Amino acid sequence: MSAPQDNLANHLLVALPALADPNFSRTVALVCQHDDDGAMGVVVNRPSEYTLGQVLAQMGIDSADAALCARPVLHGGPVHQERGFVIHDGDRGWDSSLKVGEGLYLTTSRDVLEAMAAGEGPANAVLALGCAGWGAGQLEHELAENTWLTVPADKELLFGLPLDSRWQTAAHRIGVDLFRLAGYSGHA
Repeated sequence: MSAPQDNLANHLLVALPALADPNFSRTVALVCQHDDDGAMGVVVNRPSEYTLGQVLAQMGIDSADAALCARPVLHGGPVHQERGFVIHDGDRGWDSSLKVGEGLYLTTSRDVLEAMAAGEGPANAVLALGCAGWGAGQLEHELAENTWLTVPADKELLFGLPLDSRWQTAAHRIGVDLFRLAGYSGHA
């Protein structure tokens, strides 16, 4: 299986204003995997109704770190909403990790959450419930239809910026002001 000519792993998809799908309107998604079979990503700017402390407690993991427990858990997308996806930095090996880019990983195993709760986890990490998936050729089609902007991923946006500023800031990274775009797209 070969990678697509324009592999978008380690890129952000920024929803254009015309994208009306409620799952993706005004979202930013980190593409974690992209190959001939499709793509998988995690929305990184939409909070869920849960905190990290609530998720840890539900998993039977104790943590005395109040700041960690208060962190919002993201709504990562409409697929596998019962599963946790941890986007993080660092080079430590975890039971189930996918390298997204240089120093950026997606881990789905419990051990990373246990380490975070014990104060031994990655320096920067966010937990999302659910992910987004695109079948073979689907993401390429959506890009051709001007549904998304693509922006190289960066750690400041993923870990440092408030959730409500990520959509506009991601577009600004490539010089686009989303509030100045028309609410529709077309082809000349």
